[in-house]
Formats: sequence, C-alpha cells, structure tokens
Amino acid sequence: MNLKSNEPFWLLKNGLLASYPSLKSNEECDVLIIGGGITGSLIAHQMIEDGYKTILIDKRELCNGSTSATTSMLQYEIDVPLYELIEKIGEKGAVLSYKACSNAIDIIEKLTKIIGSKAGFKKKKSLYFASKKKDAEWLKKEYEARKQSGFEVEWLESEDIFEKFEFENTYDGILSEQGASIDAFQFAHEMFMYNVKKGLKIFDKTEMVKVEEHRGFNVITVDSGFEIKAKKIIYCIGYESKNLLKESFVNLKSTYAVVSEIDEEKFKNISSTLVWNTDDPYLYMRTTDDGRLLIGGGDEDFYDAEKRDAILHKKENEILKNLNKIKPDYHFYTDFVWAGTFGETKDGLPYISEHENFKNSYFVLGFGGNGITFSITGMEMASLFMKNKKHPLSRYFKFGR
Repeated sequence: MNLKSNEPFWLLKNGLLASYPSLKSNEECDVLIIGGGITGSLIAHQMIEDGYKTILIDKRELCNGSTSATTSMLQYEIDVPLYELIEKIGEKGAVLSYKACSNAIDIIEKLTKIIGSKAGFKKKKSLYFASKKKDAEWLKKEYEARKQSGFEVEWLESEDIFEKFEFENTYDGILSEQGASIDAFQFAHEMFMYNVKKGLKIFDKTEMVKVEEHRGFNVITVDSGFEIKAKKIIYCIGYESKNLLKESFVNLKSTYAVVSEIDEEKFKNISSTLVWNTDDPYLYMRTTDDGRLLIGGGDEDFYDAEKRDAILHKKENEILKNLNKIKPDYHFYTDFVWAGTFGETKDGLPYISEHENFKNSYFVLGFGGNGITFSITGMEMASLFMKNKKHPLSRYFKFGR
C-alpha cells in the first residue's frame, strides 16, 4: 500500500538520514518488530530499554511510509470529543485515554532530551475553535467535560480569539495549555540510531512474507528467503494492518497538507499554538521548526493512491479557501503539497492488543490524529505484554471491543 504522495515535506527537508542493510542471514531474537515508522522506533526503544534482544524490519527504507507524511501535531485531544467518548465507553476509560495522550507529550519531551534530539520538539498551546455558530454549543459542553476532568483549558469568546490570533469569522473556542510539535520523521530516525548503539538490529528493504507459529516462538520468512526466529512479534504496521487482519476495524482516509513560508506578523501567536477547528473534515495548522506554516485538511475516504494523488491541486485549493475564511487578506504561496493516509476508528481510539488469530504476537496500531501519542502509551502496554501483565487501557484498546 502506498501511504503517501510523492513529495512529503519531511522527506524533502531531511533527506535520507540513515540506511540499513537488508536481511542476508538467519537470525534469532526475543522480539521482532515489524514496521519502521515512528511507532516502531518507540516500541524498539522500549524493548531495548527492557533488555530484550530486538530486531526490527521494514519493507521500505525506515520512516518512508506514513511517518514521512505526518503533520506531527502532538495533541492530547482525540478525534472523538471527550464528552462523546464518555457517552461511548464511560467516564473512566474516556478520561484515562485523554490523560494518557496528555502524559505522552511530556514523555516525548523527556525522550528528546535523553537521546539529544534535534527534531525541533516545542511545547505549544492548542486552539480548538468553532467554525460555525451552531458548533459553539457542543464545544462549550466539551470545554466543561475537559475542565471537570482536570485539563488546563480556557474558554475563549470569538472576540478573544480575534484579539489573541486575529482570526476572522470564527466563533468560540477552547484554548488548551498542553500540546507540542516535532519533526516526527527526524525524531524516529534519531530513536533508531540511538538504540542501534544499544544493540537494536535493523533490516530495511526486508518484507515479511510468511509466519509459522510454534509453541513459545514464531518463525518469520522474509522476501529474501531468510528466517527470523522470534519469541514474540510486535506489529507496528499502522494502516497496512488492513492487509493483514480480516475484520473491519478502521476506515482509511486520505488527508492533504500544504507548507509555505509564513509572515508571522499576520499570524499572531501562531508559532506557539496548534490550531484546528470543528469543520468535518477539520482544518488544522501549525508552524514547523524551520519557520514555515503547515496547513492540512480536505480529508476523504481512501480508495487508492493514484486517485488520492490525482486531486492534490484540487485539495490544495480547498484547504487554502478554508484558510481564507479566517485570514481573508492573506495570500499563501505554496512550497510543498502532499497527501497521506490515516485511519478512523469507531471511537477514535487505537488498537493496542493481542489478536486471537496471531499467537505470540502483539499489535500497536495508533490511528487518527493521535497516532504518535497513542504509540507512547503503546510502549508501556507492549512492555507489560512481554511480562504477561495488563495495562489499565487494555480493555478499551483491544480488538473486538
């Protein structure tokens, strides 16, 4: 599956940061991680930290799937509002899920310091505003749910939004203290390089073609014919899990993004704030660590990569038209435009769990706009799985829920 269009900004910005050999011999390990994106980098870090002999494989070069197309907005807000999630799964699970994403942002900050990251991690506030007057009513309900659950939030009237950000044609909104941004493509590569020094083995351009299950271990055959004997497999394959799992548990969507230089005088406080609205699909934007403005949206159902990429120009115009509603006098000169694939689940939550049809295996599948923060929670959950223990969120993130 092609998870991105031809020219994602992060891949062009960073170039080829590292390359690894393909598998050319039989190997054995405690843990085999399949998938070399941001999720795989985090799970590999946890496995090495826990002392397991760990191998990671990817059929592409590392991070060249959806990680290279991510917008890397780190938010505790899940695609399903908190008050709705409470109605769906109960207050305990909903609040715990939101707080896990909030804590994940702080954990990512700590990880960047541990590995000496230069991926531009920056703490930011998050503005979630009503794009239509009727949305302000349920958004106020969302504000109350977050405030009652202990999140640091501020209610802004439309005049407050204009004063703080000079956005026009907006209604009320929620300003959250917790948020951040990062270059996830670079960060994932840094995580891999850090852990290779600690014993992690990586083989890219190496595709799994067959798994034989045994009592207490699996044998994985790759496309070159060589085998890896692993006590456990952890699948970090994101949206490509649709090719492996038969049941329908995620709807694939295409999302589009554009990047340009920015006149910060006309975007007051934008460098310190993540911005998104209540449109469906919603508009979102943030600045990058090299001083550009990234804007995304235009989401629609994913059918195939060719159709997705054929409408890049149309989606660019759609995104900029929506930007023009809140910045009528600003002319945006597009430097980069690309598309990526993400997934929607029925409750906005990931699937981080064992699966009844896969022995000695675990899945860490972060979906929606919180894939990176969900993957941080996945680190702790995978660590407990290796010890035959359960996480408080296991029941909410499991298959068949």
